[in-house]
Amino acid sequence: MLEYFPFPQTFPLGLGDGQFYSWTDGLRRKDWHDYESIQKEAMRSGKGEHGKPYPLTEEDHDDSAYRENGFNIFVSNNIALERSLPDIRHANCKHKMYLERLPNTSIIIPFHNEGWTSLLRTIHSIINRTPESLIAEIILVDDFSERGKRQLITFYLILLPFM
Repeated sequence: MLEYFPFPQTFPLGLGDGQFYSWTDGLRRKDWHDYESIQKEAMRSGKGEHGKPYPLTEEDHDDSAYRENGFNIFVSNNIALERSLPDIRHANCKHKMYLERLPNTSIIIPFHNEGWTSLLRTIHSIINRTPESLIAEIILVDDFSERGKRQLITFYLILLPFM
């Protein structure tokens, strides 16, 4: 269903219904938002969800975790890999329409001595929040870490094509 809108700033009611819209430039736009996932994430609760602080007990405080990773690895290890994130976009961006046909992309993540869970959480976020057709590959580049992560790289590069 094509519709003509004289001003690109104007949106019809019913965005998110999977319809395509034409702009004055003749290019078709699509609402790529996954409103069901956004709603499910909004309902989640727990430690670290929505970027909220993770409460620590006195025995959980360990400064060595900060020295080794630059963040508390104990907390990272206890936050869900598929945690919810706050939507920090500007209000106008929450209704932005993008071209119907977008090229796929390679996502390259360089890391050095990264904590396992923060690296895994990054990968889960990409996979869960990006339309599958837009990801060509995810490449993890180990910048000479002193900790072994080679199995992790192989696992994700093999896993991605079968998603």
